[in-house]
Amino acid sequence: MGQTGGPTLLGVDVIWAATILSGIAAFAVMVAIYAATTVRDPMAKRVKALNDRREQLKAGITASTKRRAKLVQRNDTTDRMRDLLGSMKMLQDSQIKEAQQKLLQAGIRRKEWAVAVIFGRLVLPVVFGLVIGFWVYGTDGFVDWSPMKKYALVAGTLILAYKAPDIFLKNKIQKRSDAIRKGLPDALDLLVICAEAGLTVDAAFHRVARELGRGYPELGEEFTLTAIELGFLTDRRQAFENLAMRVKLDAVKGVVTTMIQTEKYGTPLASALRVLSAEFRNERMMRAEEKAARLPAIMTVPLILFILPVLFIVILGPAACSIKDALLSG
Repeated sequence: MGQTGGPTLLGVDVIWAATILSGIAAFAVMVAIYAATTVRDPMAKRVKALNDRREQLKAGITASTKRRAKLVQRNDTTDRMRDLLGSMKMLQDSQIKEAQQKLLQAGIRRKEWAVAVIFGRLVLPVVFGLVIGFWVYGTDGFVDWSPMKKYALVAGTLILAYKAPDIFLKNKIQKRSDAIRKGLPDALDLLVICAEAGLTVDAAFHRVARELGRGYPELGEEFTLTAIELGFLTDRRQAFENLAMRVKLDAVKGVVTTMIQTEKYGTPLASALRVLSAEFRNERMMRAEEKAARLPAIMTVPLILFILPVLFIVILGPAACSIKDALLSG
């Protein structure tokens, strides 16, 4: 006797589909439990990074040349990567500076990771290219594919592997910039209050960072770091320019330009920041209105694919069943 299969729905085995969905649900529950039981304080790592930056500035000002050289931490792995890239003539100062700037904008303070980013562009295509090449051409996994499809898969894997470090950094920069953009108007309002209260720029940045550190940790970290640099760097303009370099936002560049002009020409800081705060709030409101205006067009596809079929089944299902019963009984 032939072995009968389980119930099917639209050609799909119901028991098989239910088993897969149950496994996915169990995995999601385990991930949720792990995330809930391993909650860490996000401020601890940020405070440690800020303290390290403070110590670096102190060492750069007070230490002698020989002692400053000893304070520079060397990483053997990074040195090996640097030597390999240098021997292959693939390491340029412009690439390192660009990678370091992207790391700073992504919130990664360790500049030696710039060499790792460049090294990843070299190694990842080789590793994934060999793996996917062996899988496609050395095994029988893609026998039914045409040569063009195989070539497209290998080429796409190589391109994606080469772009993977840049894509990772770009996503982190975008998320961090969006988080800073949300809290910038509130930060400017607090800066206006601090300036009108008579606080210095250093103290104002410290106060705003302390007030907004929990709600907007990324912005609080940047303001704290700027306040530290204002207190240690001999050129205060450099501290503001470092803030503009670390944050990839035109709004922050506008704030930095305003701060530099007030420091240079002695113009009122509170009035200039008040104008910028109102402008940023209007921009944030316009961005929210733009998203709300796009919502009906975005909801059209889910409405057609998921909501309308269910609605038709609920409305027409009983009528279809009644008609079927009437025809069968007649």
